[in-house]
Amino acid sequence: MKIGKMTDAMVAEEVARLNASEAVALARAEQRYKYRERQYLYTLRHLEKRGKELMAQGVTKAHFSAKEQAMAAEIGEEATA
Repeated sequence: MKIGKMTDAMVAEEVARLNASEAVALARAEQRYKYRERQYLYTLRHLEKRGKELMAQGVTKAHFSAKEQAMAAEIGEEATA
């Protein structure tokens, strides 16, 4: 039946039928998975770009290790104070 010839009640009934369909549930699960996978890809691309920028500036992992140690020492001092 063409959509133009469907009444509001018929549309609501078809929507309810499709929402209850196992095939629709499976397709939604696939869609969620693909969306999450793409989001993860975009995050990794952003991290790679940022990492290259840091490398160009001469920043290394050791730099952040030193900062983490300094932060831990500062937090430790605050906890004892």
